[in-house]
Amino acid sequence: MTGPLKGFRIVELAGIGPGPFAGMMLADMGADVIRVDRAQSVREGSGANVFDVLGRGRRSVGVDLKHPDGREAVLHLVEHADALIEGFRPGVTERLGLGPEDCLARNPKLVYGRMTGWGQDGPYAPAAGHDINYIALSGTLGMIGRAGEPPVPPLNLVGDFGGGGMLLAYGVVCALLETSRSGQGQVIDAAMVDGAALLAAMIHGFRASGLWTDGRGVNMLDTGAFYYEVYETADGRYISLGSIESQFYDLMIRLTGLADDVDGQGPLPEQSDRASWPRMKERLAALIKTKTRDDWCSILEHTDVCFAPVLDPGEAPSHPHNQARGTFVERDGVVQPAPAPRFSRTIPEIAAPPPSAGMHTDEALSAWGFSGDEISKLREVGAIR
Repeated sequence: MTGPLKGFRIVELAGIGPGPFAGMMLADMGADVIRVDRAQSVREGSGANVFDVLGRGRRSVGVDLKHPDGREAVLHLVEHADALIEGFRPGVTERLGLGPEDCLARNPKLVYGRMTGWGQDGPYAPAAGHDINYIALSGTLGMIGRAGEPPVPPLNLVGDFGGGGMLLAYGVVCALLETSRSGQGQVIDAAMVDGAALLAAMIHGFRASGLWTDGRGVNMLDTGAFYYEVYETADGRYISLGSIESQFYDLMIRLTGLADDVDGQGPLPEQSDRASWPRMKERLAALIKTKTRDDWCSILEHTDVCFAPVLDPGEAPSHPHNQARGTFVERDGVVQPAPAPRFSRTIPEIAAPPPSAGMHTDEALSAWGFSGDEISKLREVGAIR
């Protein structure tokens, strides 16, 4: 293990989406993360599951959480852990005998991280949901989309990952820092509805100050402004422009040729003239479509226009900038994002390929303090697999 979290031990009760993303982030930073998978999902002899990118960097044990000896095995892991993360609905781990009180009784310094969509309390807390629902209730989804069109879900990036898994990983590290000072553990309630709201903090400030208008596609950052937009090129590809500041805007006007593209419509309006934005967007769209994406790259790349080509996921790893920084890496034949952020001394790396469920049961339990006899007995009674 390398990275700034080297030496920390974390138990991850296996889940989907944001929980594994938090586990991946912590493992990427060097933490020894042991993932507890359901014994029922273990397939004997299965090797690494290289396509499960979110599972990279940790070991997996197969445990029957409903078996009393399985529950006891997890509590034994907790005794040796710095943190635990789980993504069940409120009350599930309590019913399993693995809730915060159970775990903190065994390890008072434990950081217990909980990942849910709605949070541990509130009217929606017991209900099922997915990213789209959490970002909808937070008010964030309603901001995303074009004028006159329905809101557009931004994949599951805002709820599951930015407002979910990343928020949980951040909370765990904050709590570990506090525990190193106080010697006391605590419980983290990381809710995707809270995280999605938090990601929109700047927009709420804009709205309160009058700089943001309710309604999609009419503001500076939501495709309302013609100078902050995605445009189609002559070859059916796309470029992005983000020329907000006046000096960048003036350069964009000059390099795109828009300053000379009057078409009998008079001088260009002021940048802040919102009434002119739809008309100016049409003019700029027509102009951008006269050249290919590569043509525009040759004109606008490496300038202060605030420009980038819109790359498909298959193109991004081979772009010169991403290659120079090592933004993507190939591991076991799978191209995937590299650990981030970067550190000058404690350099993070992907420690291991993603495991299949229970792939490291004996190895990981032994490394966490179980004797050979204890492991054999757990296997005999069906508590582990």
